Amino acid sequence: MKKLLSLVALGACLSFGAAQAQDKAPAPVVVAPAATPATPATPATPAAKAPTAQQSKMTTCNQEAGDKKGDERKAFMKNCLSAKPAMTAKQTQQEKMKTCNADEKAKTLKGDARKAFMKECLSAKA
Repeated sequence: MKKLLSLVALGACLSFGAAQAQDKAPAPVVVAPAATPATPATPATPAAKAPTAQQSKMTTCNQEAGDKKGDERKAFMKNCLSAKPAMTAKQTQQEKMKTCNADEKAKTLKGDARKAFMKECLSAKA
């Protein structure tokens, strides 16, 4: 019986001591994570990147291909992907200028006559 009372007293002391230790222990300090540079933890996914010109062109051609299948689709895609992009207004103006300058009449004219010819040529080619 003595042993039983000793064990109960020991258990009570231990539980009381643990309760006292919890009261005296400082409250856990919550530390905010340190500011990290804005680098993602994982590499950027391809979906996050803007599509390249070729990828955009492929998407457009695929949409235009619609229900075509087999050799017909291959031929269409080849033609669509190899097509040159539409020219900008500046490129169009430069092409007009080259064409007008290459004209035999433009090569022979000088001064005001050439200016008048070029003005007419550039406006007519529009």
